[in-house]
Amino acid sequence: MNIAMRVTTTMIAAFTLSVPALAHMPYVEPGLFDIGERKAVTIEASFTEDAFRPDIAMKDAPFDITAPDGKVTKLGAPTLLTDRAVIEAPVAGDGVYRLSSGQRLGRMGKIFRAGTEWKMVGEEGAAPAGTEVAAVQSTTLADAYVLRGKPTTPGALTPRGTALEIHPLADPTALGATAPAQFEILYDGKPLAGASVALFREAGLYDGKKEVADVKTDAAGRFSVTPPDAGRYLLLVRHRAAAPAGSPAPFYSYTVTLAFEAG
Repeated sequence: MNIAMRVTTTMIAAFTLSVPALAHMPYVEPGLFDIGERKAVTIEASFTEDAFRPDIAMKDAPFDITAPDGKVTKLGAPTLLTDRAVIEAPVAGDGVYRLSSGQRLGRMGKIFRAGTEWKMVGEEGAAPAGTEVAAVQSTTLADAYVLRGKPTTPGALTPRGTALEIHPLADPTALGATAPAQFEILYDGKPLAGASVALFREAGLYDGKKEVADVKTDAAGRFSVTPPDAGRYLLLVRHRAAAPAGSPAPFYSYTVTLAFEAG
């Protein structure tokens, strides 16, 4: 194996070891998670450091909605406000729908080696002189699921099979407070073992208990979290890996969230 190949392999292996949880995270939040018989749902999309508190409007995201039959429909351009983007998605019939920001490419950055880990230049300090540095591009994905009427076919729950995603293992619109909720983390359709997943609660903005769980996926990429009370929650996972061939940077820094409501 030549030097370049060894460096690349080492970088990929180390990326999962240092991915900060304090940077801005994306989210999409429907006005209602159970929309009854409404024929449309309004979505708020933003980047934030606190779950569901908009800070930076999500621009240039390829928003889409996945229907119960699995059909994906692109949404139109959102209305951009100072701290959030707002978009309306049509909902034609009964069932569970996936609302998504779509995979959005973000800013370019640099990472530097710090022992066995890699850290973001600027966010986690400056790169010392002579330190190995590489280019990385951020990419984000934010999902939420809503129910219209009654559940039908589970097409919206089918994994995409590309990039990083949080996949519910049961109907995410039927989660209850104090009951375990099961998910898995997939990367290019395969389970991602040892990934760190954080769970934030909206009510934490008011009582100071913002992060209620910090767990790692098992060997099958699965994990369980238990919402402590009724309300809205946001799952967060980050991962760094080699970018697809032809990408502007050799590596991607993925940030993915899933919003849900526990009743």
